[in-house]
Amino acid sequence: MNNYSLSLIDVTKIFGRRLVFKNISLEMHSGKVYGISGSNGSGKSTLAKIIAGLISPSNGKIEHKSNQKKIELEKLHDYLGFVSPYLFLYDEFSAEENLYHFAKIRGAKVDTEKIENLFDLFKLSDRKKDLLKGYSSGMKQRMKFIFALQHSPQILIFDEPTSNLDNAGKDAVYKLITEEGKQNLVIIASNEDNDLSLCDSVIDVEQFKAL
Repeated sequence: MNNYSLSLIDVTKIFGRRLVFKNISLEMHSGKVYGISGSNGSGKSTLAKIIAGLISPSNGKIEHKSNQKKIELEKLHDYLGFVSPYLFLYDEFSAEENLYHFAKIRGAKVDTEKIENLFDLFKLSDRKKDLLKGYSSGMKQRMKFIFALQHSPQILIFDEPTSNLDNAGKDAVYKLITEEGKQNLVIIASNEDNDLSLCDSVIDVEQFKAL
């Protein structure tokens, strides 16, 4: 099992005059699945983005560590896999081309065997050479998981992971979360009961809005 830890200390986010959440403090560790719940617009995605290093908190501190060594923000992408509705992939590239393109940008080694296994898991092996613009919304969602997992990350953040998926797609995601949660740190941001039922513990962002 990987030794990955995440610490949030009094994390607060304010957009203009609107308080999104205030003073969130928590510890997360590999080998667990954590949930972030709340109604639409409550700040689930905002907290996920902050943890992923995509946006900064207004106040507070976040620390990522692997084997007790602090990970600097500019290196976080080497450890992180992220799935979200706002994740961008190139429609004019094939599925394979997207993966190789972003691996090159990261400077990451391409694990061909792992990628093939992921295509099999998400039932996209026969479409991997097709342009993404010909994919359905559900196929694009499955492709995002392959993209997030191709470099064997130690922390996985899944924002609304089962959106646009049929039952077979959801089953594949749930199987994946269960397996990844045995050795990595997995975070799910969702208001779907079935998604959150996989979590060892859940934080409700609605509880952190008091002034």
